[in-house]
Amino acid sequence: MTGVAGMRKFINSAAAALAFVLVVLPTTAHAGGGRGSSSDQRGSAQGGAGDGKINVRTKVQTTVSGGSMSAKTGNLSSADSNWTPPACWYEPAFSPKEIESTVKAWRKVSLMGIGDLVGGVFDSYYKEGHPYKDYNRDKQGEGQFWAAAVNPNRKDDPEAGACDRLPFWVPNGDTPKEPLAVSPKVLAEYAYDELPVPGTEVKMAPEEATKVNLPTWAWLDRAKFKKVSVTASIPGSGLSATTTAEPVSLSIDPGTKDAETYPASGTCPIEDGKIGAPRAKGTPADTLPPCGVKYLRSSGDDSYNLQATLTWKISWTSTTGEGGDLPAGEFGGDQQVVVEEIQSINR
Repeated sequence: MTGVAGMRKFINSAAAALAFVLVVLPTTAHAGGGRGSSSDQRGSAQGGAGDGKINVRTKVQTTVSGGSMSAKTGNLSSADSNWTPPACWYEPAFSPKEIESTVKAWRKVSLMGIGDLVGGVFDSYYKEGHPYKDYNRDKQGEGQFWAAAVNPNRKDDPEAGACDRLPFWVPNGDTPKEPLAVSPKVLAEYAYDELPVPGTEVKMAPEEATKVNLPTWAWLDRAKFKKVSVTASIPGSGLSATTTAEPVSLSIDPGTKDAETYPASGTCPIEDGKIGAPRAKGTPADTLPPCGVKYLRSSGDDSYNLQATLTWKISWTSTTGEGGDLPAGEFGGDQQVVVEEIQSINR
């Protein structure tokens, strides 16, 4: 089978065969990596086949600095609804010998001749000159086959299937002409997903039930809400990017229309490294707080669901000198607030 059209038809037949294999056999297709320490070695170059392509467990490693590691953490949501971190990319994955071993592994699948079919297609692609010859074994050490890797945090996203190329050859030191190839910015965007931010639980005064028509002060624990950074890198590649999140403001939704917020916008800015302030002992009960809420109606036998959302400014730098800003991130939480009527004493 010769010609571009014939080769495409051949590769498509592999895709159909692989899709069938996924139904009847366990697959080794996977994605890995993720948050760790400087000694975390979770990333590996183990590859597998699935959905008509040979993919790889990502080798991207991450390290965390700053913040409060003892704090409960969650994942940021982008404040820009049109942007999300990448769901997949291509990265250095296989040497010529490794891509040959991957194809040979498919030859061992005996079910209904699938192994021979898939192995034959991949041999045509990597061994017989369409477009590679003998798996590029004569170029061992001179480059690598780059393969699709899936962001483990977004493996269920539809965009995770966008990296549908078979592994392709890239000489050492070259930058592939592929928009989804891993780059400092891709690493920075991946690190965005790995940023560990504390659960947004505000402290309030009074601590127990608050009173109708009296201000409730709100603030964040300064020890927990600090600048935090994640560095993402591919070992041996020289590529590394650091993404930093810094808290900038707190938004409060009282959980009812019968309430007033301070400030009126409901957004409390960070000032002198603090968001809000504790109510000092002896402060008159009707003193307005820099950040807080005043409920105008009792919650009765129930409570109001106050929502507190912290906005984080996100920026990145890299070993190549590239850098900039990424969309602001948000992370919030709910907490129940009991509001009681002020008890009066009739004499």
